[in-house]
Amino acid sequence: MLARNQAGLAALPSRLVCPRLPLNAEILLASSAMTMQSCRILPSQPLERLREEIKHWGRELGFQQIGIADCDLEQAETRLAYWLAESMQGDMAYMARHGSKRSRPSELVPGTLSVISARMDYLPEHQQRIDQALNDPARAFVSRYALGRDYHKVLRARLKRLAQRLEARIGAYGWRVFVDSAPVMEKPLAEKAGLGWIGKHTNLINQQAGSWFFLGEIYCDLPLPPDQPASEHCGRCQACLDICPTKAIVAPFQLDARRCISYLTIEHFGSIPEPLRAKIGNHIYGCDDCQLCCPWNRFARLTNEADFFARNKLDTATLIELFSWDELAFLKQTEGSAMRRLGHERWLRNLAVALGNAPISGAVQAALLHRLGHPSALVREHVAWALAQH
Repeated sequence: MLARNQAGLAALPSRLVCPRLPLNAEILLASSAMTMQSCRILPSQPLERLREEIKHWGRELGFQQIGIADCDLEQAETRLAYWLAESMQGDMAYMARHGSKRSRPSELVPGTLSVISARMDYLPEHQQRIDQALNDPARAFVSRYALGRDYHKVLRARLKRLAQRLEARIGAYGWRVFVDSAPVMEKPLAEKAGLGWIGKHTNLINQQAGSWFFLGEIYCDLPLPPDQPASEHCGRCQACLDICPTKAIVAPFQLDARRCISYLTIEHFGSIPEPLRAKIGNHIYGCDDCQLCCPWNRFARLTNEADFFARNKLDTATLIELFSWDELAFLKQTEGSAMRRLGHERWLRNLAVALGNAPISGAVQAALLHRLGHPSALVREHVAWALAQH
């Protein structure tokens, strides 16, 4: 539930709603009594001014853009239902677990009237360097969003400060922060808030900033004026469909997660399907291929957030080096990182596949042979496959 001061709101009589009412009182009355006839004459100018203040505060907190969305996600709900009906979510049962709460914000958080959507750039290095890492089969490739500190923690703390800043401005109101942490349709909400459009690869693209950014939301019970939704600008481009190693983008704007390298190396818990292993290349955590080829990313800007810079040389590490980590080393080196949720077993699984795709060498074979007797059947299976490739 949204946390709020119900007694304070109820104490404000509806007859006070008028063009001369102070900003704080207008907003509180509108959020607590939107069904009342008197609220229909509430002037929009103060709320529009507040919306611009929120955007200004967001930029001060390090967000590159803030937008406001309403809660109508009917089209996104229809697309989600089709995607689930086709079982394209794979093992991600949680995508269907919460029913319509994912596409109806007021069901997830009762009282929600608006969503404050925010984006923050995370690109840690120029794309030429990323290409170099991806094209070196001896190096381990980690999706660039995961090289630094766990983005959930970074964005959540900033969004909380933004919500509190707003509370200091208008008084108590209902709010709740989300960063990929609940059944929230982040990309459709960001699209409605004007932060970008959902591209053919199903990532959000901004016309001035590409797609290398994180998203986060504040659900609130304020009737903030929504921004103009972004329009789609992919045109006839099919670069992402053509580049995808596993052909997971089965049609424009349609991703089959069961074939996606990000899904296979992060979300999938079991054995990686054998026909897809060779296509994974040196990816050990996630995949950035569809972003690297997107022409809109020529406008992407490098991040200024030190938290998103690479830690523990994960941007340059070799496959053999990372495969040598025992569980204690893995936990230590991934502390505070989004990668820790992978666990050591799947870490070794992914690295075994990548080593199977690496150039033949005595060092690679020795590293694989060292893990051939691993206690985990999952690890042993993938190590045996890798050795068979050599």
